Amino acid sequence: MKVTLIHGQGHKGSSYNISRQIVDKLPPEGREVTEFFLPAAAPGYCSGCYRCFEAGEEACPQSDKVQSIVRSMENSDIIIIDSPTYCLGMTGQLKTLFDHFAYMWLSHRPREAMFRKIGIVVSTAAGAGAKNVAKDLAQQLFWLGVPKVYRYSKKVNAASWEAVSQKLKEEIERETSRLASKASTAAGNASPRLKMKFMFHIMRMNQKSNDWNLTDRNYWKEKGWLDGKNPW
Repeated sequence: MKVTLIHGQGHKGSSYNISRQIVDKLPPEGREVTEFFLPAAAPGYCSGCYRCFEAGEEACPQSDKVQSIVRSMENSDIIIIDSPTYCLGMTGQLKTLFDHFAYMWLSHRPREAMFRKIGIVVSTAAGAGAKNVAKDLAQQLFWLGVPKVYRYSKKVNAASWEAVSQKLKEEIERETSRLASKASTAAGNASPRLKMKFMFHIMRMNQKSNDWNLTDRNYWKEKGWLDGKNPW
């Protein structure tokens, strides 16, 4: 089982430790984990140059770093993304990474491999906001075509993992065990649900009349998606 683990922060706090718990509880046989820490692995700020849309993802000024992460995601069975809650939102460095993935949205050039992935998103907060951050992370994976995304959010009432109470850590331990079991069972069996299939159909209709971005339209045509073929 291959896992891509993206940390939306560089420090090893509560979100990091919970994500590592989940990974460590996945079946050990053949487990391979590729880990990215932001901002160290981040491609840098998206400049809004539209090169990825108009000329292809290789034309992005930060293509090398972006595609390194994309390749890992495509080659994985499970994608785990975590973020602490900063000002009721995900970290800025993680949002910057998602900005670079925009060309892969359902509305542009989604990758076939993503329609078979399992996603897990994790967020913690000392106070409020973790649930909304997990929702936002899951929404990003939905638009990338990931059909099954598990959310885990936790108010840890502490500014560091060391300060989290033992009682709460025991609760997290039980919950991450259940989550890892569900994810490992679902891995390899994921397929889009009705909502994603419906959105893909809407995007197919849009691409059939697309005369404003031939890079996107030609991609759909080459895949056979304009003729009724599906990526799942």
